[in-house]
Amino acid sequence: MGRIVKFWRNVDPFSLRSRLTIGIATVSAVGLGSVAIWTSWQMQQILIVSHKQRIEQIAERLPRDVKLYSEMLPVETALPKAIDNLTAANTFLWVKDSSGIITAKSANFNIPADRSTATALTSLTQMPVQAQVYEMNGHYFILCGGPLPVRGKVLGQLFVAQDISQEQKMFLAVVRSLGIASLVSLLAITGAIAIYIQRSLQPLRQISQLAGTISADDLGQARLYLHHTPTEVRELVSTCNMMLDRLSEAWEQQRQFVSNVSHELRTPLTIVRGYLQSVLRRETNLTPPQREALETAASEAERTIRLLQDLLDLARADSGYLHFCIESCVLNDLVEEVVGMAQQYSDRLITIEAETYPIAVQADYNRLKQVLLNLIDNAVKYSDPSTPILLKLNQQKEKVIIQVCDQGYGIPLQHQSRIFERFYRVDEARTRFTGGCGLGLSIVKMFVEGMGGSVTVRSKLSEGSVFTVILPIQLSK
Repeated sequence: MGRIVKFWRNVDPFSLRSRLTIGIATVSAVGLGSVAIWTSWQMQQILIVSHKQRIEQIAERLPRDVKLYSEMLPVETALPKAIDNLTAANTFLWVKDSSGIITAKSANFNIPADRSTATALTSLTQMPVQAQVYEMNGHYFILCGGPLPVRGKVLGQLFVAQDISQEQKMFLAVVRSLGIASLVSLLAITGAIAIYIQRSLQPLRQISQLAGTISADDLGQARLYLHHTPTEVRELVSTCNMMLDRLSEAWEQQRQFVSNVSHELRTPLTIVRGYLQSVLRRETNLTPPQREALETAASEAERTIRLLQDLLDLARADSGYLHFCIESCVLNDLVEEVVGMAQQYSDRLITIEAETYPIAVQADYNRLKQVLLNLIDNAVKYSDPSTPILLKLNQQKEKVIIQVCDQGYGIPLQHQSRIFERFYRVDEARTRFTGGCGLGLSIVKMFVEGMGGSVTVRSKLSEGSVFTVILPIQLSK
């Protein structure tokens, strides 16, 4: 029972498999139902209609036979003679006069299945002119009758009955069996159809599974291969492979473009920044507006250079050319250096909380420094200037845990799963105000994962955020 419930829960009523199965099963049900109805009607024609015709013929012939016999015999003798002549197995005839007394009857009249049935038959006062089927005490009879005129005189009311209980029961049994057989056949056909459709759609499911495993990194090598499939599926596979080729080419062109642009623009912007800083250091006759303009230009040049460096790192990572210089370093010293640098440009209170010293970690010193600077910069931008920023260091077995905690605005829950995506911004207006471009956290994720670690976030609105970086003490070989 549990398996059946589980099966029905897994059935998708809107899937192509379900729709095809239901559609074909419905057509099959209509076809089998039509065949069953037509077969039942034909059987009824064979078993019932022929008996009706015979009963009606007896009712029409008896007056003629009585008239014929009455020419040679008295009417009282001719009537029983004619009745006996027309009597057959399971066929009963009797005649009632105007007062309801039986004046003549067939010799087998006392043979009906039971006395109560015979009493029920003799108690009838009228008969249908057209033969009809009636049920009496669990038995089935075809009844027909009418007035019995002989030589212009009505001798009484004629009653003709034929017991068709055996035929009717056989007919009902056949109809019942036919219905059961149709239902079983329908279930079997539906099951066979479902299995056949499932196997027929299996190549499409394989295409979906294969396509779901393809990422941007393996577009160049990813291909779909399916053998012994229908022609339409092979055409679909071929089309998908051509699409993958085009996507791979476009993706490679995009990465190459980003890399080239980042590389070509970084050098002239570095030169421009150097000249601006040189002018700011050496020129003492600058007016305040001129100095402010040069400082703004230098700041924007610095921000653009950092953006280009981030883009260049992402392009290298996408191309597989981003390498890490993994070495053993003391995390406590690195964090103190980073905090010192951050305090110089942010003017914020940044504290360090470490349980042990020294904490050794296998990492790329410069990449890890950039990770921590990005996380601290993110905390500075999205928290009130009067609130402190806390860095927690902890060592647990084979891993090192770094937490950057702030008491800022917090990140809405629906955004927390996407903040590490490239160019994703929680608040466009606030990001423009703070100068962010949406690459800092994606760089953090890329560097941390490149060093064999992971990064997560936990945040509540108006309470702040905690970014947790986990790095291995020793990289697995």
